[in-house]
Amino acid sequence: MPLTDIAIRNAKPREKPYKLGDALGLFLLVKPTGGKLWRVKYRIHGKEKALAIGTYPTVGLAEARRRRDSARELVFDGRDPSIEKRRDKMRAEMASATTFTSVAEEYCAKRKRDGAKAWAPATANRSEYLLSLLRGSIGDMPIADIQPIDVLTAVRRIEKKGQLESARRTLQLAGAVFRYAVATARIPSDPTRDLRGALTTPTVTHYGAIIDPERVGELLRAIEGYEGQPMTKLAMQLAPHVFVRPGELRHAEWSEFDFDGALWRIPAAKTKMRKDHLVPLSRQSLALLEDAKALTGPEGYVFPSIRSRRRPMSDNTINAGLRRLGYASDEMTAHGFRAMASTLLNESGKWHPDAIERALAHGDRDKVRAAYHRGAHWKERVEMAQWWSDYLDERRDDGQPKRVSKSRI
Repeated sequence: MPLTDIAIRNAKPREKPYKLGDALGLFLLVKPTGGKLWRVKYRIHGKEKALAIGTYPTVGLAEARRRRDSARELVFDGRDPSIEKRRDKMRAEMASATTFTSVAEEYCAKRKRDGAKAWAPATANRSEYLLSLLRGSIGDMPIADIQPIDVLTAVRRIEKKGQLESARRTLQLAGAVFRYAVATARIPSDPTRDLRGALTTPTVTHYGAIIDPERVGELLRAIEGYEGQPMTKLAMQLAPHVFVRPGELRHAEWSEFDFDGALWRIPAAKTKMRKDHLVPLSRQSLALLEDAKALTGPEGYVFPSIRSRRRPMSDNTINAGLRRLGYASDEMTAHGFRAMASTLLNESGKWHPDAIERALAHGDRDKVRAAYHRGAHWKERVEMAQWWSDYLDERRDDGQPKRVSKSRI
């Protein structure tokens, strides 16, 4: 006879476990402790098995029969319900453990060791920070459960704060994490693929840079009269001569410099293009480095933090120095020394554009062409480095009055 709810409720525990049968293999196992467990008997591949499908009263009679029927359908299809149950459990455990944050951390770790395409330290720090902005929204969600609306809502929170570029970049990084999850068989598709154009496009702003020769001289004289930290002054003095990226200057270490060969070799791990970058050093650059060496050499960072010699100078130090000299952020920045060199070297008409591009460490998509130009323009780059430093000295010493500092940090 099929079971009834009344019969199940009235079933009392006995000294030994016993069964109350329903129909089509479903039965209730009553334990001596009083527990009532649903089981389904089935036969597959010639073997009789039993599948646990829940406990009473959490799973009622009607639900137990529905689960029995589902198990029988699997058997009919030649699939073992017990094996499928284990697989479902493993999938659920993997889904709950594979949150967006855990996959994002795995992706970032991969990008930091990605060979020639590995992130530079500054890029890694920035990317990890932007992805951390999503922790409070989708960070703890299983990545397989995340829908486009979840991602859009998360990045729009950043956008509403006026951080348009951060929102755009965060969405791009989230897409990269999702595509990594696709590639590693966590999810079938990237939920951000249809979100292009959903965010407000930020207005492109260029780094503040002084490119007028007369004002360049004024700036160099202002730096010459800087009265703040000596290492900040030396960094600001050296920056226009070598015009490397600010992060490369801050992270410069004494082991990278060959004073006899007048050469600075920036290792690939520190460059944006993930390739060694060679910087020919003029007499003026070498003299400034000698001054710095007397303060911080002969080992470690050339421009260490004032708090610890084991850390480089802060990424805002040079910009703060320029603000102290009275230059606004839209007027001159640490990155602006590169634009200054690029503009004035090109306007001089003395140097091949490729030599200037190579000096700026701009990439070349054509690897054969890049290898050729790296060698072909080295001699010209050495001459250009000295000419450029001489040119800067001329601008500094042109007799104009020094700029007065407007504020102190």
